[in-house]
Amino acid sequence: MDIFLASGNPHKFEEFVAILPQDGLKINFHSAEVFGGMPEVEETGSVFEENARIKAEALEELLPLDAWALADDSGLMVDALNGQPGVHSSRYAGPACNAVANNIKLLNELRGVPGEERTARFKCVLCFKQKGGPCHFFSGSCEGHILLAPTGEMGFGYDPLFQPLGYDKSFAELGSAQKNSLSHRGQAISEWVKFLKSAE
Repeated sequence: MDIFLASGNPHKFEEFVAILPQDGLKINFHSAEVFGGMPEVEETGSVFEENARIKAEALEELLPLDAWALADDSGLMVDALNGQPGVHSSRYAGPACNAVANNIKLLNELRGVPGEERTARFKCVLCFKQKGGPCHFFSGSCEGHILLAPTGEMGFGYDPLFQPLGYDKSFAELGSAQKNSLSHRGQAISEWVKFLKSAE
């Protein structure tokens, strides 16, 4: 089975490869770079499922027959901000922003909010779609809270600001193996892998 990740983010492809089981899966997993990169898409969905579907369908147009697209939409949901940045997580500080700008905006929005009220979660939704076929969705989430300042040099995005529940380190301090074992993306991929194995 040939599966192509509908993402232009090289960090995301690396994370998928790191999380996927090293044996027991009869798949060939590819980056969208096979097609010269992920097509430009406008993520107009109001929920993660919609944006994941939009990305899967965009890559589907380039797929060979019998191939599958796997799309991921994920983000950070902060309770004190009514679930924001949510589906806008990657572009929270504006269309041309980067992770540093997003983190600065998040900290500014939470200025004055005490630690016990900075609860948040990462959520990930996967859309798995064979060319011409229906969408299958899988999701995962990770509870935690937002720190007062970024800590750690590993990870990407909001990882330096997010401390998962039950841990005293940020995602950016935990290291990829430990982070992947409890992350929102790790949980969603685990559900997807169960689906793959049941379909064999």
